[in-house]
This record gives sequence, structure tokens and C-alpha cells, in this order.
Amino acid sequence: MYKLLVVDDEPNIRDVIREYAEFDGYAVEEADDGMAAVEMCKQNDYDLVILDIMMPKLDGFSACKEIKKNSSVPVIMLSARTEEYDKLFGFELGIDDYIVKPFSPKELMARVNVAIERRQAINKGNASTIRYGGLEVNMIGRTVTVDGKRIDLTPKEYDLLFYLISNKNIALSRDRLLADVWGYDFFGDDRTIDTHIKNLRNNLGNYRNYIVTMRGVGYKFEFEE
Repeated sequence: MYKLLVVDDEPNIRDVIREYAEFDGYAVEEADDGMAAVEMCKQNDYDLVILDIMMPKLDGFSACKEIKKNSSVPVIMLSARTEEYDKLFGFELGIDDYIVKPFSPKELMARVNVAIERRQAINKGNASTIRYGGLEVNMIGRTVTVDGKRIDLTPKEYDLLFYLISNKNIALSRDRLLADVWGYDFFGDDRTIDTHIKNLRNNLGNYRNYIVTMRGVGYKFEFEE
């Protein structure tokens, strides 16, 4: 059973996360400030930490920095702050994801599952190669193989595929794909995403259906174990 540490000074938020996490089979421990979180991470092994930014005694950024000194545990940061520099600073500290409040508990748990799965894959053999049926994606070598045959993707097609896989089973809007894959300063539109998705599906052949169209929203990479 995977163990989560949920760190937030709002009891109601901790209760909601605990309810959904335990329903998904996780064990959950809680802390209500950053200082307590740092000490708990020194004394216990967690599979993932969900960490709020605005907290008493020690804010989430400072707590994350201290935790990362002694542990490589995945961290998902929660915040009501939507500024780009907050997100970028979090990723510079080594967080795995950044979720803005108010959030969907179901989406949070989907992201928890992805982060833990990614870390477990790294810890095993170090599966730089992730496999979904006959589709293999090598994260380090940036190569994609379909049924044993290597296929050629453009750098942006690879970035898009990797981003979809990293957010497996999560619906991603076109705006978010443009922002996170192309960058905030990219001046494009929905046709940019749709064209790249079409080309990517063509390259994936028998596995094109792993990329699912979410009508009125965007796309997601869907694979059930």
C-alpha cells in the first residue's frame, strides 16, 4: 500500500483528500504546517507528498526545499496562486506537478497515480522505457517503437506524446497543451494541436486509439492496465 503525506493548514481540504485517497487504496498521514511536514519526512518514508504553499511556520516552497535535501519523494504542490512564476519556481525546486485551487479531487488522484507510477518505473530497472502494449517510449533516448519498429517523430510530436503519457488518463484542454508543450509565448490556435495529434496518431498505427478525443475539451492518453 502506497503512503501519502497530505500537508495543508485547512482541515477540510485534508479531509477531502484523505477520503478520495483512501478510497483509491492509499494510506494517508497529515500535517498542518510546513515545519511538521519536514520533520515527518525525515522520520518516515512516503511515496508522495501533497503540499500546500500558503501555510504557517514554513511555507510550501521552503518545506519542499528542505524535504528535497534528504529525499527524492515526488511532490505535488497545491495553491490558490495562479501566477506563472509560482509554478516555475515550484518546478525548479523539483516538484512533480502543480495544481491550482479549487481543484477536482478526482483529477488530483489521477495526478497522484501518474506521479507514483512514473517514480516506480524509474526505481525499477530504471525503466527509462515505458510500455503500453506494443508501444514503447524511451524517455531518455527520446525514441518511440511500435511493435518492435522504431518510428520517426518530430521533436514537437515527441514532446506532445510524452506530455500526454505523463498525464495518462487525464483530460487535457487544448489551451493547456498549447501552454505546457508549446510554451506560454507561443501564438497558435487549436488547429496547431489538432494537426499534431492527427500526425501523431498516424505514426502510432495500431495504437492510435490510445489518444482519445475529449469532445469539447481536448485530448487524453488513455490506457487501462
